[in-house]
Amino acid sequence: MDALAWDPLGLPGPLRHSASFCRHRLLQALRFLLPLVGISCYRRCGFATAVSASVATGIAVFATAGVCESSSLAGFCDYRKGRNRLSIRRWVDRTDYRRRTISSGRDIRPTVRAQAAPGGPSSPSQEALFAAPDTVQTGGVQANAGAPLATRMRPTTLDEFVGQEHLVGCGRALRRAIEEDQLSSMILWGPPGSGKTTLAEVISRTTHAHMVALSGVSAGVADLRRAADGALARRSQGQRTILFIDEIHRFNKAQQDTVLPNVESGLLTLIGATTENPSFEVNSALLSRSRVYRLESLSDEDIEALVQRALRDESRGLAMFHVKLDPDALDYIVGVAGGDARIGLNALELATLATSPTGDGERHVIRATVEDAMQRRALMYDRAGDQHYDLVSALIKSIRGSDPDAAVYWLARMLEAGEDPLFVARRLVILASEDVGLADPMALPVAIAAQQAAHFVGMPEALFPLTEAALYLATAPKSNSVKTAYEGAVAEVQRSGALPVPLHLRNAVTGLMRGMGYGKGYKYAHDFEGHVVDQQHLPDAIAGSRFYEPTGEGHEGQIVERVRRVRGPGGSPSREDHEGA
Repeated sequence: MDALAWDPLGLPGPLRHSASFCRHRLLQALRFLLPLVGISCYRRCGFATAVSASVATGIAVFATAGVCESSSLAGFCDYRKGRNRLSIRRWVDRTDYRRRTISSGRDIRPTVRAQAAPGGPSSPSQEALFAAPDTVQTGGVQANAGAPLATRMRPTTLDEFVGQEHLVGCGRALRRAIEEDQLSSMILWGPPGSGKTTLAEVISRTTHAHMVALSGVSAGVADLRRAADGALARRSQGQRTILFIDEIHRFNKAQQDTVLPNVESGLLTLIGATTENPSFEVNSALLSRSRVYRLESLSDEDIEALVQRALRDESRGLAMFHVKLDPDALDYIVGVAGGDARIGLNALELATLATSPTGDGERHVIRATVEDAMQRRALMYDRAGDQHYDLVSALIKSIRGSDPDAAVYWLARMLEAGEDPLFVARRLVILASEDVGLADPMALPVAIAAQQAAHFVGMPEALFPLTEAALYLATAPKSNSVKTAYEGAVAEVQRSGALPVPLHLRNAVTGLMRGMGYGKGYKYAHDFEGHVVDQQHLPDAIAGSRFYEPTGEGHEGQIVERVRRVRGPGGSPSREDHEGA
């Protein structure tokens, strides 16, 4: 057996390699020493002395190997001893965690791990290091004094909740379900700052359920399974568990499938929050087991009510600063919030802290201070979400409706929010053909020129050709005859299938084809007066069908007259009708 392969101690990694190396070298030395010692002693002192000397040499070499390996063996013993201590500590932690979780009905994992850590329970870094995502207490997050104003001012009851009257107003179905503790799983879909997280916390507090809060950005399948294990322990104590998943659209299919069995069994009541359309972002199986509630942006009156409440609140708000807010400053905060309560409240707090108190301790907040604190308003826009499609839809429909003012407004909304100018240019090119078409044949060249110019100069100068194209298209005459003509042709293709091409329209490139009648009787239009010929160009089964019907708008008014002259009876162009005209 090779000395390097022999490892009776089962030494780990580096220890095994160092010990084997020493052993290998000593055994090689023994292989040469024993014959030399034996031969030398035999010649001088006889056979018995030679045997004794050889045995003594072997013992010495093996003893040396043992000495060389002793340090490795000692290190291995220390290694195993440390692993055993670590294993025992982890076993004690798990046992204590399970016992205390079952007895208290609350997940105490962060406390157990912090006590087992070298820093002890007094080390704040250990608490932060091992903090689990589901450490939200019953009834919502307990905001500390250092939290932003928007977090501190979160409502704790339905009566404090501002906005969303269509959902939680008096007599509404959702409010009755919350007050009667008859909730089912739900998806809260709404823009940022509309109250999705706050409503979930209010539901948890009102129903006395334990809420496990996870984030779709950072949580994984292991977190979902821990939440289910904790819910099972709490259910044995008679307490229900609400699983709140913020940004649930960030979960992939596997993560959403992990939630599904526990939601279906009733072990977890799911409250998902998302800013994206759940029809596209949430699995259909999970969506079918949940109610979708649409939250709207808060109105200006709602934002103003929240600001006034924060100014009056002494325990959580800004009453301690004795703030005097100018009316125009209040209007600016309401306007800059854009329906987002978080933006409005944080703007108020930032402006308050940026204002120095007067001699009597009062802080006079004016509009200039708010503007300086906020700098520039960030427009709510997601280039891959609902806002992206909603705004481009508004732009297209405004141009189609011949409203240049609305068109340039929606264009500015998109470009100022960071939309790709080439995306806007592509939409304008499509609209030039779909909605203007032959009513103004210059619409398409203008849109193409705008696309090329935007690609060539880039932003911000690209706004000029794009605005020019949008205004041109909005003020141009409109016709959708291009679209209707193609749709009519497609409908006929789907109805009648692949009809054969008439023989006289087929291309005769070989003698065989000419012999079969390909191209026979074809009339070359340019050989006739007016370049119009009376000839059937459609298959026999649909001869005389008409797909293009000009509207008469703009330039298409001239096309109507020409089409009327060249169309003969049954839909085919008529040379005689053309000559008569």
